[in-house]
Amino acid sequence: MEYQIATRCLYGAGEHTDKEKTGAVSFPIYQTATFAHPGVGQSTGYDYSRLQNPTREHLENTVASLENGLDALAFSSGMAAIAALFEIFKPGDHIITDADLYGGSIRLFDNVSEKNGISFSHIDCTRENVEAYVKDNTKAIYIETPTNPMMNVIDIRKMAEIAKRHGLLLIVDNTFLSPYFQRPLELGADIVVCSGTKFLGGHNDTIAGFVVTNVKEISEKLRFIIKTVGSGLAPFDSWLILRGIKTLPLRMEKSQENAKEIVAWLLENPHVKQVYYPGIEGSKGYEICKRQASGFGSMITFEVESRELALKILESVRLIQFAESLGGVETLITYPAVQTHADVPKEILLENGITDKVLRLSTGIEDSKDLIDDLRRAFYDER
Repeated sequence: MEYQIATRCLYGAGEHTDKEKTGAVSFPIYQTATFAHPGVGQSTGYDYSRLQNPTREHLENTVASLENGLDALAFSSGMAAIAALFEIFKPGDHIITDADLYGGSIRLFDNVSEKNGISFSHIDCTRENVEAYVKDNTKAIYIETPTNPMMNVIDIRKMAEIAKRHGLLLIVDNTFLSPYFQRPLELGADIVVCSGTKFLGGHNDTIAGFVVTNVKEISEKLRFIIKTVGSGLAPFDSWLILRGIKTLPLRMEKSQENAKEIVAWLLENPHVKQVYYPGIEGSKGYEICKRQASGFGSMITFEVESRELALKILESVRLIQFAESLGGVETLITYPAVQTHADVPKEILLENGITDKVLRLSTGIEDSKDLIDDLRRAFYDER
């Protein structure tokens, strides 16, 4: 029986209890480094937790089910996941990426991947002719949608058509919407990456990353890489992400509801010059997001009238916390130019619209009235 996604968040791929059938409702934490063998040439199916662990395996099966993928691999962070994924490429390969990406991804590509002989074309996939950048050595297209932090929406189906026409892989970072709102593999992508730290975990208490694919050959390569480099997610962290996923639908819906109310307030604020949110009707990307996702999410980026006001807001919020990261139950406000994108060259930041007046908000599950009141106090010095 095929369960709906909210049910799969609770039970994974239909597995209700642990393998010993103890009846444990919460899947156990197998906090062990190694596993004893019944005899020579015999195995329980587990040998060493760097290779696989039952708790991590259950999490991976759950995430694969949510993304409708063949296989999912859980890594120690989102960046560990992307770094391991790029080990499937070799020196001389060329990758097309969108220009507006998480700063950590840009740092990895520019400082590690390029050192390893991989070249990149960073382009605006919403406006430029992607096919014009395809070369004989191009191997993949890499995108986020919505992008971090400018919330650009890229047509996944269109990118998949281009990729297939040229024999390329399409890789989609699905962190901002999670598999609850968007499933890129169903839209033609070959690989999905995401930071499990964010919406999947949902409580700002652990770090994790995932690569999901529906291509057997890629799954086999990644399984070899994860056991070789040892970047798999630890058992306790796997359990924390499993626990977080159980409430993913409730959190995504509530945080999106709050985001919509905050967006409406920001749009009426005379000190806000621009609001970037895919759920604004008539905005660029709105129709594409409606077609390829079942929600608009809870990430909001907005530009205020001055750098001084941006700093004042960051220092004046009380309920909302000034911190990096996103996707947790607590609302966080971030200053991309000096936090998430601090290592991105200034000219690239400006080209992407990331100025010292831009703020990013990850809306949590608090009462929306309290969040808006907090923003109002920060903007207007109200007590």
